[in-house]
Amino acid sequence: MKLVYKITYPNGKIYIGKDLTGSANYFGSADGSLIELDFTLDQRRDFTIRKEILWASETASNQEVNRKEVEFIRSFRSNDPEIGYNRWPKFNDQP
Repeated sequence: MKLVYKITYPNGKIYIGKDLTGSANYFGSADGSLIELDFTLDQRRDFTIRKEILWASETASNQEVNRKEVEFIRSFRSNDPEIGYNRWPKFNDQP
């Protein structure tokens, strides 16, 4: 199962990612240094995130999954540093 998911952090910021294996325990590759800037050490001691599946397919090509990921990044604006942790595609490059 291939999927596109949304991770929501305790501060409300989001990260959109893809998983080409459908793993239940994969939570993306957001830049940890960016996330750490938003939370104190004490806040990180009890840290809950939410993972939502936005789109899933058993037949999509990897290229289609890549396109869907970018589509969701743009629609949720998770590449806007005020909203999310995605840094690609650049927020200024919105169509």
